[in-house]
Amino acid sequence: MEKKVTLSESVTQREEFKRKFSLWELYRSLVYAPRAASKLFGNRKSKLVDPHFVERLQLAVTEVNGCAACSYQHTQMALQQGMSNEEINSFLSGAGDFTKPEEAKAIMFAQHFADSRAFPKKYAYEAIVEEYGEKEALIILSAAQTMIAGNMYGIPFSAFLSRLHGKPYKGSSLFYELGMLIVGFILLPIAIIHGFLRGLIGLSNKRFDKSMADE
Repeated sequence: MEKKVTLSESVTQREEFKRKFSLWELYRSLVYAPRAASKLFGNRKSKLVDPHFVERLQLAVTEVNGCAACSYQHTQMALQQGMSNEEINSFLSGAGDFTKPEEAKAIMFAQHFADSRAFPKKYAYEAIVEEYGEKEALIILSAAQTMIAGNMYGIPFSAFLSRLHGKPYKGSSLFYELGMLIVGFILLPIAIIHGFLRGLIGLSNKRFDKSMADE
């Protein structure tokens, strides 16, 4: 039987950041996350998009950002949903061994969303709409939005937890880790209200780079 990895072991396996985010990026992601989470909650009831598919999308986002704590948590959730260790490890390593052909475009969009730091190209989202339909595409986008918000908070949390175990990440500092964790927690209710007000006045929960260039 394969030994179960603990959260502490998961965060200390990483020696440095794969990606770091700013406090402003964290706040902005928290503004979009509540409405996105609401969409995912509704999807649990409607099953418009398979929850296993949603989990694979979120694993793809986490792989790009390299959040150890999120990888651990979503690994546990994926195992509970019946995904095999091999399938989970494939998504967390960026391999496409278990990617279903009908899910490939969505997985690639989730990776692009993460790589663009939550500011994907508009044409990339339009391709998802064309492939899956507007309602399904919005759930795919929502899965990526909620996951990257978790990653942005989970990355400094992972670094801080690793520091407590005597293995600080290279290029990190206690000031960065605690600053993101404490200020991010304080800003959370403000971001939720901000997001609610955006929805109240009819502003979209989508944010795209409308340029055509890839630079």
